[in-house]
Amino acid sequence: MMEGVVVSLPSFPFLKPTISTSRSSPTLRLGFRRFSASLSAVKGGSVSLGHLTQPDFPILHQKVNGSKLVYLDNAATSQKPTAVLKALNTYYEAYNSNVHRGIHYLSAKATDEYELARKKVAAFINASDSTEIVFTRNATESINLVAYSWGLSNLKPGDEIVLTIAEHHSAIVPWQIVAQKTGAVLKFVSLDENEVADVEKLREMISTRTELVVVHHVSNVLGSVLPIEDIVIWAHEVGAKVLVDACQSVPHMVVDVQGLDADFLVASSHKMCGPTGIGFLFGKSNLLSAMPPFLGGGEMISDVFLDHSTYAEPPSRFEAGTPAIGEAIGLGAAIDYLSGIGMQKIHDYEMELANYLYEKLCSVPNIRIYGPKPSDNVHRAALCSFNVENIHPTDLATFLDQQHGVAIRSGHHCAQPLHRQLGVSASARASLHFYNTEEDVDDFIRSLNDTVSFFNSFK
Repeated sequence: MMEGVVVSLPSFPFLKPTISTSRSSPTLRLGFRRFSASLSAVKGGSVSLGHLTQPDFPILHQKVNGSKLVYLDNAATSQKPTAVLKALNTYYEAYNSNVHRGIHYLSAKATDEYELARKKVAAFINASDSTEIVFTRNATESINLVAYSWGLSNLKPGDEIVLTIAEHHSAIVPWQIVAQKTGAVLKFVSLDENEVADVEKLREMISTRTELVVVHHVSNVLGSVLPIEDIVIWAHEVGAKVLVDACQSVPHMVVDVQGLDADFLVASSHKMCGPTGIGFLFGKSNLLSAMPPFLGGGEMISDVFLDHSTYAEPPSRFEAGTPAIGEAIGLGAAIDYLSGIGMQKIHDYEMELANYLYEKLCSVPNIRIYGPKPSDNVHRAALCSFNVENIHPTDLATFLDQQHGVAIRSGHHCAQPLHRQLGVSASARASLHFYNTEEDVDDFIRSLNDTVSFFNSFK
């Protein structure tokens, strides 16, 4: 297999952001050193953003089963730049301690860095205040937090929750459980003729009985992007709240929660070049303040008596026990890294990769790509789920890995209802990030054609 081009360029340093001293209105001044000279080269066409950033990801520079690793499973999890690995290592080597509890230097340092990470998340998605950011284990826990805290407190028999058939299981199952407990009703929007969640049907389905709309920003299977601003307006017109699953958008584009006006938004660190084991929930301050605790224990209390307890203000109210301190700090480092590049630059580059991937996949014989066809008016995320006639997707993924070192995903991608709607039980998925290149796509397509030829040879 031909190897993709990897340009040996130095990693790029970043300056630490600074925080204003006002405790009542903390602001984050993003004093990152930009990729100014390098991005000029990108614009000039001399070298891609993927080539510029690949040197920052040590894991990408290895051979798998005798071939150069081509990592195309970014919708499942992203790889981590050296800056994130160093941040984690520094925490454990230099100031490992519990947060919010000790007065000694290590504890104070850990607390400062942990809370700085919260401010970085708030600035990254343009939340009005860092108190609107709750750290969780992942986006799944974030959705469960809203389901059990807000859902059980606000939903009653006959209330409707509107979702799409393209939601991730983590955005469906918690609401099934809550609906069973409260008598609320789940209503699902199907796909339109372009294999996108039918936005017009969604608009028609929203009514005065609707209490919540749960919707993805970018589909992890279809690669489609939904008009969240419009959906929020329609929901708010009838007094409904909106929860946005932004796991596939926050790592790849500019996401502005104030611009979207979403009531809740969730994302995971591990998909945005940060560590596993931490995610976040954004919630509007007035909603979080009215919600009861999700878990009980240390840190989330104000006072504890033998017969009752009083609770801390958000976000502490929802962060019981010792949090994932190192992981939060690593997430902060990932945000520094992404912000240093610029999310709009990442998005623009990935749109080019998305079109290139789709175009090249279309050349593979007997392939079926799911989701909308890209055009001037239709933009796909940089991922494609597909099947090749008479070849199981797991066979494709296994052969690609073992014979070519290409990592893709096969299965139902935590979206079984969507796959049933598409008439299949599983699909293969190639998903890109900004550190991928057109050469990666070319290697994948060559390998896929070889894989298809191998299996067809048995017919």
